Amino acid sequence: MNSENGKIDTANMNEKHVSEHTNEHSMLHDGQALEQPVSNNRPISRKKRSGNPKALIEDLLTSLSLRGKRNANNPPGSSIENKLILYLNILKKIPFVILGDKIQEKKDSYANLQTQLKQARIPMSYEMYISNAIFYSLLCGIAGAILGLLVAYTVVSVIGLPGQITQLTFGSSTAWLLQFKELFIALLIIVFSTFSLGGVTYALFMMYPGFQASERKGKINRQLPYAVTFMYAMSKGGMNIIDMFKALAKSVNTYGEVSLEVDAIVRDMDYFGHDLRTALSNACEITPSDRFQELMYNLLTVIDSGGSISKYFQDKSESYLLKSQTDQKGFLETLGLLAESYVTAFVAGPLFIIIMGVMMAVMGSGTTTMIYAVIYGVLPVGSVMFVVMISMITPSEMGEPELLPTRAELKHDIPQVPQHLHQQLDENGILIEENEEKVKQRQYYEGFIRSKKQLNLKNTLKNPLAPMFANPLFSAIVTVPLALLALMIPFALNMHSIATPAQLVDFIDDKLVLSLFIVLVPLAIFHEIKNMKKKKIENNFPDMLKKLASTNETGMTLRDSINLMARSDTNSLSKETRKIWNDITWGLEINDSLIRFANRLRTQVITRSLSLITKANESSGDIGEVLIVAARDAASEQAMRRERSMSMMIYIVIIYISFLVFVGVIFVISTTFLSEMAAAGEKMAASGSSGGFLGSFDLDAYTQLFKHAALIQGLSSGLMAGAMGEGSVMSGLKHSIIMMTIGFLIFTLFI
Repeated sequence: MNSENGKIDTANMNEKHVSEHTNEHSMLHDGQALEQPVSNNRPISRKKRSGNPKALIEDLLTSLSLRGKRNANNPPGSSIENKLILYLNILKKIPFVILGDKIQEKKDSYANLQTQLKQARIPMSYEMYISNAIFYSLLCGIAGAILGLLVAYTVVSVIGLPGQITQLTFGSSTAWLLQFKELFIALLIIVFSTFSLGGVTYALFMMYPGFQASERKGKINRQLPYAVTFMYAMSKGGMNIIDMFKALAKSVNTYGEVSLEVDAIVRDMDYFGHDLRTALSNACEITPSDRFQELMYNLLTVIDSGGSISKYFQDKSESYLLKSQTDQKGFLETLGLLAESYVTAFVAGPLFIIIMGVMMAVMGSGTTTMIYAVIYGVLPVGSVMFVVMISMITPSEMGEPELLPTRAELKHDIPQVPQHLHQQLDENGILIEENEEKVKQRQYYEGFIRSKKQLNLKNTLKNPLAPMFANPLFSAIVTVPLALLALMIPFALNMHSIATPAQLVDFIDDKLVLSLFIVLVPLAIFHEIKNMKKKKIENNFPDMLKKLASTNETGMTLRDSINLMARSDTNSLSKETRKIWNDITWGLEINDSLIRFANRLRTQVITRSLSLITKANESSGDIGEVLIVAARDAASEQAMRRERSMSMMIYIVIIYISFLVFVGVIFVISTTFLSEMAAAGEKMAASGSSGGFLGSFDLDAYTQLFKHAALIQGLSSGLMAGAMGEGSVMSGLKHSIIMMTIGFLIFTLFI
């Protein structure tokens, strides 16, 4: 700290702290211990490092042998793996040993890399990171040289050089080079392959910290509004700022990267002895998120001025809520633009190209290649691109939240008989006589294990579909084999009647559609049932929190409030509320009961709210204000989700209309225009004249092609509708099934 100016030299202090932390602690990266390049805990001197690399390598190998002795007691199965890991660690440090001084001389040029490593939370010094980059680049360069050698041999000796190269002519002074043209081409391929793979590997290593820091920035910005709400609720409950940070740091399962950023502040105070102001300043210097940096800088100002921290977090929480609503409006406008672009580019556009292709083919000035490319290439690929684009810009909830930890560990798995109760044999293989007490204890365990297995079997038979309701993808375990049977059995029974590829396509066409429905329909049903249950619970959850807040204001404890709701509620949450009360009456603490409730439902809103409530209940027990804040947060989340569904409904209708237009147009073309062309071709063939294209016109092939177009367009448009309306491709399966059914029935029943 610079006492003269009253300012904190955060950059130097932070660099010093990171250096101290790196030297004092070994850190983990990629599952391996990353340490400073030392030999048996003895530092490698600068003189040795720059003067005698051979001695340094010997020193490192000595370190390897010493570590091998320390690991001599490891299980035999892991000894080879441990040795390989140790050798790899030694090899990765060799570039640092040789080039360490030069890397440190260019320290300023690697300043950006140092910052990115800190922001990405990669626990490695920049010297060691560059050493790893050089090592893996050399490794890939060697692999590139080997690959280039194989390619050069194939090109020069097996395939042969192209005529443009073998027919080159040089002047008389350089004509001798033509005798070695194969060698020059081979060397060119090898050198290009070597430097390409090695250079790309090094470039990727240099880009990775920045990419990782950018990923963390996005995650921090997404979770920051909820973390601010958490801190606001904690401050309203009477918690001081340091305890607030500690509580947030422990909530990494809920708040993710924000918790890790706050945890760095807590560790800066606990391990390095810094005050809060210094720790906040250090965090501002290394965080990748500009929003988190602004939040901490403004918090510093509030602390320095003696302002109200609770009021500051309240203002920030409301500001983030308004910003979320503004961002939502912009996001919905972007979705609308994408929907209109999709309809224009991948519904109307392909339809126009198909019509033009048919016209050109009928007139004999074109082929069907363009039509095949549009139907089997442009439609699915373009739709996938739009779905990926929407998923990238959608404010994601990052899937199901992680399970929250509970104090009471309840194990539901089937236990094993303890080792000391197993029957034992002597050295001659004869059973050792056991006392009666040991036999009884083993019988008790075996009986308990049988009971657990019977109970699990009974529960499975009682509700065999429960795993599929919990995870709809599990339905594929049953439906995929059934779909394969539905496809393969008819094929096996009629194999003798299939002689040409065209007959094979005609035969499996409808069976393939049936197999697809066998897989998609159960998956969509289970997903929609799970989604409907989730929506009902989330819609009623804000009301549950408001009721808890109201009863708390009357003086009732949280336990009594839950008891009252368990006896009086009749909504979709009443069953879950009764489970919470049952856990409490069976001896679990209130916090553990609430956490078990959150872990059963696994939704982001409920997990965040209950994490907030349990932390407040642990700290003070005064949770009235916390319940109000949690209810407001959950209600605002539901309001924005409803706004999205209502705003996107019109675009889902537009997608349905555009699909019906697409199917209707190709249906009309098939039943009118193409039918007339086929009839004209038959008349010309009957008259004995050559009909050109009309004489070879295949109406069935075009009808089948258009049916495939309707099915592919239905599947793609349905997934697009789900991605836009509900932010989930799985939610689009119901739309896909409806559209595919419409297209399939039209071309099956009416053509």
